[in-house]
Amino acid sequence: VILGYDINGEKDILGIWINETEGKHTWMQIFDEIKNRGVQDIGFISMDGVSGLEEGAAAIFPGTVVQRCIVHLIRNSMRYIPWNKSREFLKELKEIYKATNVAEARRLFEKFKGKWAAYPGAIAVWKNNFQHVEQLFNYGSNVRRVMYTTNAIESINSSFRKVTRKGSFANDEAILKLLYLRVLELKNTKWKGKGKVFNWQAVMNQLLIDERMSKLIAKYDWLI
Repeated sequence: VILGYDINGEKDILGIWINETEGKHTWMQIFDEIKNRGVQDIGFISMDGVSGLEEGAAAIFPGTVVQRCIVHLIRNSMRYIPWNKSREFLKELKEIYKATNVAEARRLFEKFKGKWAAYPGAIAVWKNNFQHVEQLFNYGSNVRRVMYTTNAIESINSSFRKVTRKGSFANDEAILKLLYLRVLELKNTKWKGKGKVFNWQAVMNQLLIDERMSKLIAKYDWLI
């Protein structure tokens, strides 16, 4: 499932796909499809580490910024931390990705790595993905709030599970039809009048500071 926000901060489902495998070629075909259906540019993609998505997106939409979901990184690293130390670990992690600037985040991370060195698995999760923490600080706090989590898509997946768990299905087409009807239901009820990013005006003003995003916004300014 791909959820998109447009130039006005309004959200919509761009598509639902069922594939046996995931990889860069599969995702390249998906992004090629949505481009052929009218999506001309993508500013950001927030994801949970899906295999091949970043490469597939870059092949069709060069220059797109891909952001790993911080919440998923937290979950991955927590697997290596004893329960009685989890609260302290989480508190110090939050201080890093909620830091006032990238220099402060780096300083806190160096301190963090030393303190939690006894848990190399947890440290590796963040060390291997720290560029996704650093790039958050290229944008203002309101933009970061939109970028750093995939909670919006997780909410949609949860609503899908509520209808798919009720029975078995003859084929993929039957599932897709049910999910399509669920999307229409969400748009006409839950999202009606509430489908916009919170404080979108502040998000837009902060995006305009970024050179790449300001060019994209100017390109579609007539839509506002």
